[in-house]
Amino acid sequence: MRTYLIDDDALGVYLTEQLLRAEGFSTDISAFQCPKMALDVLIKATTTMDDTVVFLDLNMPLMNGWQFLDALAPYKDKLLGHCHIYILTSSLALADLEKSRQYDLVAGLIHKPIDSEEIHAIQDQLANKTGAE
Repeated sequence: MRTYLIDDDALGVYLTEQLLRAEGFSTDISAFQCPKMALDVLIKATTTMDDTVVFLDLNMPLMNGWQFLDALAPYKDKLLGHCHIYILTSSLALADLEKSRQYDLVAGLIHKPIDSEEIHAIQDQLANKTGAE
C-alpha cells in the first residue's frame, strides 16, 4: 500500500513515518512538506492508482489541507475506493470534523499525534473496505 504523509512539520512527519514503519502499516511511504508537490504526485498516480492512504495536515502555509482536498475534487471519481485520506490535526474544533464529512475522499479525522491504536484502527477499517468490495 502506498502512503503519503503531507505535513509542513518535519519532526511530525519523521515521527509519524517511524511509527507507521514500526507498526507494519506500509513500507512505501512518501513524505511531503509541500502540499502542492504531493498534489502533483497524487494526480499523476490516478492513472495507475493502487491502494493509497494519505495522512493530511490541515494547517499549512501556501496550501492548507482544505485547499488540497478542493484541488482533488476533479479527480474524485478516479480516486474513490483507492485513495483514503485521513486528516491529521492538532485542532479540537468540531467544525473541522463537520467540514471533513463534506469530502467523500476523507476516511477520518485524527488528532495529532497519531498513535499505534489509531494505526491499527485504520488498518482494520481498510481491511473491511477491501473485504466488502
